[in-house]
Amino acid sequence: QVQLVEFGGGSVQAGGSLRLACAVSGYTDSINAMAWFRQVPGKEREGVAVIHGIQAYYIDPVKGRFTISQDNAKNTVYLQMNSLEPEDTGTYYCAAKSSFDWFGPWLLTRPGVFAYWGQGTHITVSS
Repeated sequence: QVQLVEFGGGSVQAGGSLRLACAVSGYTDSINAMAWFRQVPGKEREGVAVIHGIQAYYIDPVKGRFTISQDNAKNTVYLQMNSLEPEDTGTYYCAAKSSFDWFGPWLLTRPGVFAYWGQGTHITVSS
């Protein structure tokens, strides 16, 4: 089993920055990709960024502004968010997968592939 706990949510003005962290524990050797998803009420959960080793993919709206990274020594995945926009407001979830799939941007559209999820952390970006 794998446990995920997110940290770092909060409120910020447009143009500001936040860094989310996801602490991973449990059977971490089984994980082969990590991702951040976000969701706002009334909308489907949306993949934001996914990482496997040094490979990472992002959705177009966050390219150049968000950076996903992982520190294997600390079993932590980060999402650095710069130049935040009001449209980035939502609850952000950390996710992990252990199934054997080809790694690619398609993972951002398939939250069901990720077996493990954190409880979510909320960010509000005000204009």
